[in-house]
Formats: sequence, structure tokens, C-alpha cells
Amino acid sequence: MFVVDTNILVYAANKDCIEHEPCYALLHSLRTEPTAWYITWGILYEFLRVITHPRVLEQPWSTAQALSFVSSCLASSSLNILAETSRHLKVADEIFRTLPLLSGNLVYDARTAILMKENGLSKIYTRNTDFHRFPFINVVDPLIN
Repeated sequence: MFVVDTNILVYAANKDCIEHEPCYALLHSLRTEPTAWYITWGILYEFLRVITHPRVLEQPWSTAQALSFVSSCLASSSLNILAETSRHLKVADEIFRTLPLLSGNLVYDARTAILMKENGLSKIYTRNTDFHRFPFINVVDPLIN
């Protein structure tokens, strides 16, 4: 069980980037195999933000195209959405006390890490090296591993 981060979704969707093939292959295998995998609504919204942004992509997607991609991911029977539990604030407090330098843009990654910890997940597929700051997370870069 593991989480797939925003950048993997973006690379899998964007045929123009050099990261496309390995990320697309990973996502395709996840969508067709029974192994449980996870994302958050925050990851999906960030995907929508990035893939439709004209300053990020030369040819940004329309919102309809992006939502279609999200729908195809959500159609995977093995995909689950991580959500906050009643322990969310307690886990967040523990992580922010343990890692007091988390601030600014790192807070967004901290939210994903907090959701992972409170739901008992420790592995994330991502190219975002900031996740290495969380000692309880095993970061897997599909272009390296």
C-alpha cells in the first residue's frame, strides 16, 4: 500500500515530458492491478492546478480534459482516497513538533505525510525530494527505482 503523488500523475498525463513513460507505466499498472494504492483530494486538486496552468505547461489541458483524467484514475477499483481521521490533529501536532522547520510550501507536503502516518502508510511514489524530510516515509522515485 502506497501513495502516488501529484508529480507522478502530471508526468503520466503529460506526453511531452521526459518523465512520461516510466510514470505512465506505473500509473497504468496501478489502475489495472489489484494492489491497493492511495491519493488524497489535495493531490488531485494540485494535479488539476498544474495540468491546466498556462505558466507550467506550454499546452495546458482544459479543465474537462483534466477532470476526465482524474475520473479515469478514480475508476480504478484498487484506488483509495486518504482522508483525515479523528486523530488528525494529534498526528499533525506530533509531526510539527518533531520537525519544527516545516513551514511555508513544505506545509502542503506535510499534510500528505500526516495523512499517510495517521492511516498507516509509509511509502510514496514521487519525484519530490522534500518527502525525504519525513523519516517515517519511504520515498520511491519511479525514474530511479
